[in-house]
This record gives sequence, structure tokens and C-alpha cells, in this order.
Amino acid sequence: MLIKVLKSKIHRATVTDAKVEYVGSITVDADLLDTVGIVPGQCVLVSDLANGQRFETYAITGKPGSGTICVNGAAARLVAVGDEVIIMAFGYVDADKPAPKPVIAIVDGDNKLVREM
Repeated sequence: MLIKVLKSKIHRATVTDAKVEYVGSITVDADLLDTVGIVPGQCVLVSDLANGQRFETYAITGKPGSGTICVNGAAARLVAVGDEVIIMAFGYVDADKPAPKPVIAIVDGDNKLVREM
């Protein structure tokens, strides 16, 4: 049997923009995606710490070093610029084997990497 486990997490990233008119997704600074191993198009779960909203979307690559966290499309109505969010990606592992340790990026208010866990 396969079980779904946390693979990657960007913890307490600050939303820098929200664009309802965009077709969908969340744009994330390429450096942060690389740090945690999230690839463009990968499904992510986003949790807003300000209002409790949780939604799934897919990641797209933002400019490296920009600190961009931009929620696009309908989900842009679920966040506000300045909200802190947790961006999580999951993977499936065999239930009979130990799950790999997730990669967690802790970021500051400018979405710069503070430490990796």
C-alpha cells in the first residue's frame, strides 16, 4: 500500500501579490522551489495562516532571488498581500518502508531562506 507523506514545505512565506485575472497557480521564487525540490507544474497545498483557507494549485517558477509568492486565478480571492502561507508538496511512499525526511525551508518576511531543515 502507498501512503501520502510530506515531501517539501516552504514555511511562513509572505504573499507578495494576488492576481485574479491570471489563469491559475502560485508563482514562487525559483530559488525557493529549488531549495525544497518542488518542480514547475507540481501540485501544492497552500495554507493561509491569516484566515485558515487551504487550497490546492500548481507551482510555477518566479524570478530567482525575487522573493515572489504570487497567488493566481480564483485562489487569489482566498489570500491577501502580506498574509503568511505554508506551501506544501506531497509524495507517495510504500507504507512498509520508512518515509524520507521532508525538506523544509524557513523563510523571513522577504521570503529569503533563513534555514533549511
